[in-house]
Amino acid sequence: MQNEQDVKKVLSRWDVLFLAFGAMIGWGWVVMSGEWILGAGTVGAMIAFVAGGILVIFVGLTYAELASAMPTTGGALIYVFRGVGPKSAFTASWMLALGYISVVAFEAVALPTVIEYIFPNYKVGYMYTINDYEVYASWVLVGVGASIFVTIVNYMGVKSAAFLQMVLTIIIALIGLLLIFGGVFNGEAANAQPLFEGGLGGIMVVAIMTPFMFVGFDVIPQTAEEMKVPAKAIGRILILSVILAVIWYVAIILAVGLGLDKDSLAASTLPTADAMATVFGSDVFGIILILGGVAGIITSWNAFIIGGSRILYAMADKKMIPAWFGKVDQKHGTPTNAVLFIGALATVAPLLGRPMLVWLVDAGGLAIVIAYLLAAVAFVQLRKNEPNMVRPFRAGKSSIIGWIAILMSIFFVILYLPGMPAALVWPYEWVIFAGWAIIGILLMIGMRKNFPKEKLVYNNKE
Repeated sequence: MQNEQDVKKVLSRWDVLFLAFGAMIGWGWVVMSGEWILGAGTVGAMIAFVAGGILVIFVGLTYAELASAMPTTGGALIYVFRGVGPKSAFTASWMLALGYISVVAFEAVALPTVIEYIFPNYKVGYMYTINDYEVYASWVLVGVGASIFVTIVNYMGVKSAAFLQMVLTIIIALIGLLLIFGGVFNGEAANAQPLFEGGLGGIMVVAIMTPFMFVGFDVIPQTAEEMKVPAKAIGRILILSVILAVIWYVAIILAVGLGLDKDSLAASTLPTADAMATVFGSDVFGIILILGGVAGIITSWNAFIIGGSRILYAMADKKMIPAWFGKVDQKHGTPTNAVLFIGALATVAPLLGRPMLVWLVDAGGLAIVIAYLLAAVAFVQLRKNEPNMVRPFRAGKSSIIGWIAILMSIFFVILYLPGMPAALVWPYEWVIFAGWAIIGILLMIGMRKNFPKEKLVYNNKE
């Protein structure tokens, strides 16, 4: 996060691919798979993820072109500012920041849930009940302690992060593949019934969770300045990472659906682990999935606290939010205040108990889709207003990709609105989203005079 001349281009193609893929698969597939299948049925949940994946692929194509044309820290902030304007750029960045922060907070709640599977009786010190879930002090302390630790690590700077991300992602992939093959060869087709649950409404309920699960490919633009790969390759790697993530989630849902019947899914704390134990006939395999899958918490947590802090840093650098968020530690080169801000929010999340998992998925998902919508609009506008812009990676000859991304993003936004089968839950999810939006509006009003008036341009040298 230092001056551009101080940024070292150290990330290879493989580093970038593992960074994005590791961020996308993370830990959500272990914690949430049961809810997806119970909500839409085995095939219904798979269709929901394919639909969500198609949205993300189209949005990813617009990002791929824009990232290759403007490989600079800030990502959507730079694209939307250049294509639409400062207010829209602020909105896109602020929404994407909520999406990133919600992932970090999600991991802070997911970790104590995982420990609960390994040590079922570790919860002591009853505190209170939220949404019928009993919150215990020991459960909260695990999430709070881990959040403080990860925040400190990022505050101090993370060297060899790309290598760590690669190792942990390979571990996740190997264990996931073990589950997938075990489910396909040792599972039972009867367990997959019902194939559909809740009809189209059930599919929609699961579909709105998918943008949250796929968020991660957009970490690539945040590290674009540190890549030692051609600009054209950035777009290709981004799209490949999204396609791999879609295949991953669909295969995991199939494996869990074949491994556990409906009653077992409903009774399970972590259905993915129980499915692993069932298809291989030993609880040891369930523990292996959990212990290895903890790597997913680390990959997502690390990737998104970096990505989220860089978005806030870029906004502060453009004088869109207070300069406090732009403070950079001279020794470690990290945006310390932005890291501390995100870490503090994640540290509070476990106090709200396990229901916070779904609240964050839905509220963060809406914010992410809004950011995707604005990025797609910027794509179309730039195709129209700057046809001669250097685009090393082109998402088609016309703007059709951008228009499809816009229409699909609007459709997903509608799914979150009141009256729809997949509407955000009142008051919890709306409070999270609306609270963040109100803070953003107040910041925009207070900082609008400082917004840069000049056109933000990145001169691609390729």
